[in-house]
Amino acid sequence: MAHYKGIGLQASYTVPVSKTVAAAHQPLAERLRPKTLGEVIGQQHLLGEGMPLRIAFESGQPHSCILWGPPGTGKTTIARLMADAFDAQFITISAVLGGVKDIREAVELAQIAQGTALESASGAGGQRTIVFVDEVHRFNKSQQDAFLPHVESGLFTFIGATTENPSFEVNSALLSRAVVYVLQPLTEADLEQIAAKAQAIGAVPPLDKEALDRLVAYADGDARRLLNTLETLAVAAKKEKHKAIGDEWLLKVLGERMRRYDKGGEQFYDTISALHKSVRGSDPDASLYWFMRMLDGGADPRYMARRLVRMATEDVGLADPRALRMALDAAETYERLGTPEGELALAQCVIYLAMAPKSNAVYNAFNEAKAFIKQDGTRPVPLHLRNAPTKLMKDLDYGKNYRYAHDEEGAFAAGENYLPEGMAAPEFYRPVERGLEIRIADKLRELKKLNDQKN
Repeated sequence: MAHYKGIGLQASYTVPVSKTVAAAHQPLAERLRPKTLGEVIGQQHLLGEGMPLRIAFESGQPHSCILWGPPGTGKTTIARLMADAFDAQFITISAVLGGVKDIREAVELAQIAQGTALESASGAGGQRTIVFVDEVHRFNKSQQDAFLPHVESGLFTFIGATTENPSFEVNSALLSRAVVYVLQPLTEADLEQIAAKAQAIGAVPPLDKEALDRLVAYADGDARRLLNTLETLAVAAKKEKHKAIGDEWLLKVLGERMRRYDKGGEQFYDTISALHKSVRGSDPDASLYWFMRMLDGGADPRYMARRLVRMATEDVGLADPRALRMALDAAETYERLGTPEGELALAQCVIYLAMAPKSNAVYNAFNEAKAFIKQDGTRPVPLHLRNAPTKLMKDLDYGKNYRYAHDEEGAFAAGENYLPEGMAAPEFYRPVERGLEIRIADKLRELKKLNDQKN
């Protein structure tokens, strides 16, 4: 199998140096990269016996796919293993640095590989090519569209890797031609196993239990972060002639930021709890303090952005619907600008959420409805609410006597029932007397009055 690596807009593709050349100079993450499916740690919901990706590997037929998951969860590794399994030419394009020129060069290499095999004496029918696009969400629409004809013709198999939801970041045309596989953050047990492998090959001195626990908490499901940190420790240990790594020395080498991550992660979650409660309590100074403590402690700003979105829905809700948009915009701004510039947008969101009117009415309604559905039976949909696309359904009275709200006065069908027959109105949603929900409550009272008059 030939490997090629795209280097952005000045793309060129070269066969890598022989394995005999300075393997010790490879990054630890590269040295420990699995060579077979059996060596992969984690993602067993995809790679275990009888699981989707394992079946794909064993079928002998590669297919285009998108690997969606957080950093350091094995997206590149799985793509490379797929190329090995199918004896395919493997071409990598970085969407951060690349463009349409890189795609053209990948197409040419695929055509060359296919043509060479076709002209060979074996008549094998062409060597397969896998084109792996890292950070595929960074490509714009036209760049993503450039893959379509070649994926459809079978010239190459497309594999995209993304940390972003492909439903929003990948064109629907390309998405429809690829299977999406969702990768999960590695568990603590997975990360401990990876650390053990690093020690087994002598790349890292032995670690005591406290140091390992702290490193695993710091890695937060990211194998690459764990291995890069271990590599830093190994270099420092060699320089200072340490034969083992203890927790106290680890803190000394990696700095104060590691101290924020206690071995069980308890302090980490205590701090995020303090941030959430400060926002809920409408204290902008305390909210900003805990937010900066999290960043100073090494928390992933993307994790912080996810928590802010949660706060916007759980604690602000419809009292100020702009809060959710603010949180989503802050998360997107961070993705575009990164650290440190994008962190200011997150800080702005923290202060906005702290000062926004508060309501947990939607949160409570969601939980009450969820609990009700769980214990209640499966009630049939009333006939008048059923869809009737066929004559048979109409003959069975599907949709009969349904009142189209837009044809009613005020676009409200007063007295109409939208719940299953015999079910009392549960009143899951109870707006609070704060922010926009004051007006929502007024509206609900007005509609209830109209319903009562009709009934």
